[in-house]
Amino acid sequence: MTETMRAIVQDELGGPEVLHVAEVERPTPSLGRVLVRVHAAGVNPADEMNRRTGTFSGVPPFTLGWDVSGVVEAVGPGVTLYRPGDEVFGLLPFPSGSGAYAEYVVAPTRVLVPKPASLSHVQAAALPLAGLTAWQALAETARLTSGDRVLITGATGGVGHLAVQIAAAAGAEVVGLASTENLDLARDLGATTVLDYRGDDVLAGLGELDVVFDTVGRYAAEAVPTIRSGGTLISTLPQTLGDAVQKGAEHGIRVAGLFVESDRLGLNALVDLVEAGRLRPLIAATYPLDEAAAAHAEPHGPGKVVLVVRPTVD
Repeated sequence: MTETMRAIVQDELGGPEVLHVAEVERPTPSLGRVLVRVHAAGVNPADEMNRRTGTFSGVPPFTLGWDVSGVVEAVGPGVTLYRPGDEVFGLLPFPSGSGAYAEYVVAPTRVLVPKPASLSHVQAAALPLAGLTAWQALAETARLTSGDRVLITGATGGVGHLAVQIAAAAGAEVVGLASTENLDLARDLGATTVLDYRGDDVLAGLGELDVVFDTVGRYAAEAVPTIRSGGTLISTLPQTLGDAVQKGAEHGIRVAGLFVESDRLGLNALVDLVEAGRLRPLIAATYPLDEAAAAHAEPHGPGKVVLVVRPTVD
């Protein structure tokens, strides 16, 4: 095995054009870590934010990417959970552990789980960050149960399309906000009521909700009056909550801003839903590794964008 690898590197902050292919040193797994030969890497809004601002990784140079699916190439000292040849996927330690836009990456064993045979590497790479965000919001923060009414904004987006499926699998009544062209898709995913987000006063007349999960950062203040006392409002963009926190407190509502955490227990719960036929990531587009800049620059439809590092696999 060569001692170098191809990776997408940026040497400065900026637009998609700062992403370029470089030959870099291949990492070596240390205590409790494994070397993964990357087959696919998910592309997320957090990657784009990091590329522009360095919010999570600091000053360049660095390599983007937290979602990874691949095959264990080597294991570090003390690792017993995996062996070379095992297919795995997971979320690299967020926010400090990016590096999936590469041919190889080192990961702690406990952020990975076995890849189910029912998912390709592309599908598996689309699941961790967005799926865990939805799981941690709905199952763990809101403790969603059967019969609850939940509003999910961005219902066909990267996080939203998985959140709708997770909520439906829990037996919740799902209200989804989406664009006109994606209303039928939101229904197919499990939403019982779908609304065009472009409508006037779109949340009026919904009746009482138990949970609002805002994945787009536009509805926090507007949603507060729709939630019953004791209910929950969760946003994936805490910086957009503004005075919703105070308004929520006045209405007896918990208002929470969520940043995802790497969690193999949550990943295993997602795998259980996949295996039960209740959860499937949608792939908006795929790009080869060396077209990472295009993956960041071009507009995409519903679901997730994925970089294919080993194109002969999927």
